[in-house]
Amino acid sequence: MKKQNYPFTLMPLPYDYDALEPYIDKETMHYHHDKHHQAYVDNLNKALANHPEFHHLTLEELLSNLEKLPAEIQTAVRNNGGGVYNHNLFWLAMTPQPLGKPIGKLAEAINERFGSYEEFKNEFKKAALSRFGSGWAWLVSDKNNRVDIISTPNQNTPLEQGLRPLLPLDVWEHAYYLKYQNRRGDYIDNWFNIVDWQQAEKLFAKE
Repeated sequence: MKKQNYPFTLMPLPYDYDALEPYIDKETMHYHHDKHHQAYVDNLNKALANHPEFHHLTLEELLSNLEKLPAEIQTAVRNNGGGVYNHNLFWLAMTPQPLGKPIGKLAEAINERFGSYEEFKNEFKKAALSRFGSGWAWLVSDKNNRVDIISTPNQNTPLEQGLRPLLPLDVWEHAYYLKYQNRRGDYIDNWFNIVDWQQAEKLFAKE
């Protein structure tokens, strides 16, 4: 993922809007990317506009050091910067040509931590289902390259906890409601069919 600083721009989708069908529909992708993601970009730029002393910082640097920002923009940067960052990762975490299961060192780490890929899926789904309201489920790694599953509210990121995000799942209703309505579990099950495990392995292997 290309590092950006102010002014931030909307990352183009890495595939066509209908490329993830039947699991995620074209209409949802249009609204999710063109409207919701764009709004986060616009509001992040608005929050930082009058603070040129932070314009050189990347998104990762801003979100990892929120406490160093002026109090009056911390919430806006957390919410909107997180919205930009999380969605950038989310689009890249999916592919029209999925492998179907983890690969490489990440596969080994998942098996070591959870016992099997199936058990990982069960635990990940549990985290995604139990997130009350809006938020995300994540596969993350710590500084010792140990993997774990966490859930964050709203647009909070694992960066705030000193963790490296490897695989994000958006469980805000706008991510699935047009197709799945209140059936979040079905959305999660189908999402596993389009996970880009090559991208997750690349993030895991990155020093």
